[in-house]
Amino acid sequence: MEIAKNKEKIQEYRERARKLVEQMTLEEKVEQTLNWAPAIERLGIKAYNWWNEALHGVARAGVATVFPQSIGLAATFDEDFLEEVADAISTEGRAKFNMQQEYDDTDIYKGLTFWSPNVNIFRDPRWGRGHETFGEDPYLTSRLGVRFVQGIQGHDENYLKAAACAKHFAVHSGPEDIRHSFDAIASKQDMAETYLPAFQACVQEAGVEAVMGAYNRTNGEPCCGSKTLLQDTLRDEWGFTGHVTSDCWAIKDFHEGHHVTDTPVESVALAMNNGCDLNCGNLFHYLKQAVEEGLVKESRLDEALVNLFTTRMKLGVFDEKGKNPYDKIEYTVVDSKPMQELNRKAAEKCVVLLKNENNLLPLDKKSIKTVGVIGPNANNRRALVGNYEGTASRYWTVLEGIQEYLGDDVRVLTSEGCHLCRPKSQGLGMDDDRISEVKGVCAASDVIIAVMGLDSGLEGEEGDEGNEFASGDKPNLNLPGLQQHVLETIASFGKPVVLVLLSGSALAVNWADEHIPAILQGWYPGAQGGRAIADILFGEKNPEGRLPVTFYRSTEELPAFTDYSMKNRTYRYMQGEALYPFGYGLSYTDFEYNGVKVSTDRVGEDGVDVTATVKNVGKMAGGETVQVYVKVCREGTPNAQLKGIKKLYLKAGESADVKIHLPKKALGVYDENGVLQVSGEVKLYVGGQAPDARSAKLTGKTVTEIPVTIA
Repeated sequence: MEIAKNKEKIQEYRERARKLVEQMTLEEKVEQTLNWAPAIERLGIKAYNWWNEALHGVARAGVATVFPQSIGLAATFDEDFLEEVADAISTEGRAKFNMQQEYDDTDIYKGLTFWSPNVNIFRDPRWGRGHETFGEDPYLTSRLGVRFVQGIQGHDENYLKAAACAKHFAVHSGPEDIRHSFDAIASKQDMAETYLPAFQACVQEAGVEAVMGAYNRTNGEPCCGSKTLLQDTLRDEWGFTGHVTSDCWAIKDFHEGHHVTDTPVESVALAMNNGCDLNCGNLFHYLKQAVEEGLVKESRLDEALVNLFTTRMKLGVFDEKGKNPYDKIEYTVVDSKPMQELNRKAAEKCVVLLKNENNLLPLDKKSIKTVGVIGPNANNRRALVGNYEGTASRYWTVLEGIQEYLGDDVRVLTSEGCHLCRPKSQGLGMDDDRISEVKGVCAASDVIIAVMGLDSGLEGEEGDEGNEFASGDKPNLNLPGLQQHVLETIASFGKPVVLVLLSGSALAVNWADEHIPAILQGWYPGAQGGRAIADILFGEKNPEGRLPVTFYRSTEELPAFTDYSMKNRTYRYMQGEALYPFGYGLSYTDFEYNGVKVSTDRVGEDGVDVTATVKNVGKMAGGETVQVYVKVCREGTPNAQLKGIKKLYLKAGESADVKIHLPKKALGVYDENGVLQVSGEVKLYVGGQAPDARSAKLTGKTVTEIPVTIA
């Protein structure tokens, strides 16, 4: 029994924590509620900084494997692989921690409490932090979130490998520039159907050790001091027993931004009394005054400290060195060859093939003498890594990956083409100062690979250094700067063109969809990204990614960014036709579904099993994502929603049987009061894509529809 479920062991740790807390003075207790908790030498407590990040690799503390950004990992649609990546991340985290402890380094980003994953719903493509998430769908986010947490925390019966943190609880997805004062209004129905499921799954299935509140208010309450969220939902309804941390400096927003309190003392009292145990920031210094004035009971402060020290005990840091099996992880595993190989595999699995007219891809290097690689992301390291990133010992941009793959056999010409978002590349030059070079490269090339998109300087968190759009959110879905102009110039030469998009979110590449024969979505593919994309461009690997977000045609079809109603948002509620739909992605091979059936057409308490035989009928090995969608046949219900996934890997000509279980609750939807309703007629859809007309048009395939009735 792993520690997250080992109630007897957890109770033992809580008792040890209580005895430790009993010996502290009020001043000592207060200091331990800050993320930079100082040492208490008389009690044998070392200094500890709770703030560490591991969104897609151990971040901000030197060299570590930089995996693809979370949105890219989500495109794998592969639960097992997400846990494998998270396990690798926590292995490196332990290795770095063991080394740092040896040299008494207890600085920020040096602990074992990783504030990941981000399981917020990417409800609007303009949100700058959306690439930190697993996409727009609550089911996919839940499955990947659970497995990421399990990979981070490990499966030892006595100790956590590291502590994961589900953030930002619970209704948080922009706008960035008003997050410190914004009130996200969400109906009970949207809360239950969309915003809460991933958090609930992380708590109840994965036993996530920590939960972080959001900056904004939700339905009037600041999230880091919300009785509804932190007490009624998280603790009472879901039975969460870990610790709650604030987002960084969020508690001062109570009086400075949200104006729900008047003073810092009132703010810390609101947070602590409603279940926030740890303050990322310094405002909890006021807890001493709050306790002395009777605004916070010392018993509540003790409870918070027991939660915090229980986590540290689960991590084994209070036990004799060597008793914890993770103490044996050596620093040399960091950035090792196996880690680099796993990272390259991750980058390959993330890539989504959006278009491949007349099978232009894969390219045959034997028939090419000169390749032109053009675009601001062709040689842009920042477009590999996203945000909350570590430092790789070696980066492979798309240009470098292509150069390595082709070697001396094919000439590679290149041009930046344009700045990522500004009108010129050279400060003293004229606008569009690289266009002649673009034309020269195109004229001399047999094939052109255009590498466009965004990087974390354009989309990211509010206040990130170098953010060109100030808040981090996107003003629209267009290619920024002169990129569209450069792309059209490239196309005008009549050569075969492949567009590689590196971005953390959907872009409205409508013109490219009409005029460019092949398009790849590479996300922010990590330090090995360029090699992985080269492997796919030239057919060494088969693209298998699927879109975890909808690619819209424009922002005009979207509701206001500040509107948190799910109406007309994401594939589940949109009425229009997507440019590229959720769940969509092409392959170099082809898969055929046969014998699709259900275990019963009258579904009772045991749910229903969906089975099928999937065969690779193409000429190349590849990965197929089997997807099961559910449409409740009542007026006012969402479009068909993803409720089951299974990743298969089949050689050419190989087939496999697949079974996906749907519990009864997966066939229901929530009513306006947030109550699950499971009754009536339901349609199941089984195939390699969503059951929408646009997916059928793009793939030339349809999915199997099976009606069932709720018994």
